[in-house]
Amino acid sequence: MAKKIRDSKETAGFALGKENYKLLAIGFAIIVLGFILLAGGGSNDPNVFSEDIFSFRRLTIAPVLLLVGFIFEIYAIMKKPKEDQ
Repeated sequence: MAKKIRDSKETAGFALGKENYKLLAIGFAIIVLGFILLAGGGSNDPNVFSEDIFSFRRLTIAPVLLLVGFIFEIYAIMKKPKEDQ
């Protein structure tokens, strides 16, 4: 009887496990890095066109990094937490 009460209290905690939250933080850091790489490339003078907006970093690396970060977030949420025995 006491075992069932204790089990119900243990499952009433967080929805995800500790490892899931660590993975979520890693995925969030990847997404932030992607947005940082995506930023910039503008010109101070509106009459001057800047070719920096078409750089390889902004057109390829940053979007791929963002996609990987969002997929990593989905994995972190869907990963089944380990059961302690």
